[in-house]
Amino acid sequence: MGMSGAYGHTDDDESVRTIHAYLDAGGTLLDTGDFYAAGHNELLVGRALRERSRDDAVLSVKFGELLTPAGMPAGIKDARPEAVRNFLTYSLRRLGTDHVDIYRPARLDPQVPIEDTIGAIAELVEQGYVRHIGLSEVGSDTIRRAAAVAPISDLQIEYSLFSREIEDDVLAVCRELGIGITAYGVLAKGLIGGSGATGGALPMMPRFRPGNREHNDALVADLAEIAEAKHATLAQVAIAWVAAQGDDIVPVIGSRRPGQIETMIASTAVTLDREDLARIDELIPKGAAKGGRYPEQHMPDRGGEG
Repeated sequence: MGMSGAYGHTDDDESVRTIHAYLDAGGTLLDTGDFYAAGHNELLVGRALRERSRDDAVLSVKFGELLTPAGMPAGIKDARPEAVRNFLTYSLRRLGTDHVDIYRPARLDPQVPIEDTIGAIAELVEQGYVRHIGLSEVGSDTIRRAAAVAPISDLQIEYSLFSREIEDDVLAVCRELGIGITAYGVLAKGLIGGSGATGGALPMMPRFRPGNREHNDALVADLAEIAEAKHATLAQVAIAWVAAQGDDIVPVIGSRRPGQIETMIASTAVTLDREDLARIDELIPKGAAKGGRYPEQHMPDRGGEG
């Protein structure tokens, strides 16, 4: 998403070089959405993969978020079975492939039972257009209902030192059902060890607003002692913390430049033991961050599940 202007200006050529650097370093997971800049991101990923073997990448695609002509979220989700098939048709064309590896509704459509949506994707699995079914930003009840229809590979959801809500019940339900977690927002949109850029959509995010931003920056500064002891950057510690929460959790990092790939890959060498994790919990306890993940009107709709 970050390669398609969500957080400020980007360069397509540099983005392609970044994807290639990631694949060259042994990375495989490429996460996109058909609504990221109204299809721009899928076209970009498709361009990057034209020079590579399709088998080099695991393509995870989200769908269902409708946009206005200005490219802003319309506040409407569409996960009807006929829409699922239509969205995938366009995604396959933009990506230049005959299948996606993981297909998932981006948000819960309150007008469509999750069973209907998952059933439609399951048919696409049978037809060979989709390999696995994923979920995104849903609660425990929806997860159970979806898993009763077809196997679910993973739940994509925000998880970081600043966003730990899944620890309340969602994480336990996923583990009970054998569903992995694809954790996004690991660097809290750049607040934790990132650029902290103020371009694109970031100024509207509550955690970047005056008062909240200063409080959150102070929390991050406290991590410096851990990073220094590990000879790591703040970002690497934040990534390592998420990875340390379980082998079933995969952090997704929104790198936008080739140089960031090296830093991201190096985070796998950062080891946090029990003492480190306990100290981090002291420095940034659950719920310590000020401000919500998104503006209230854009918060994920989980059908009242929390």
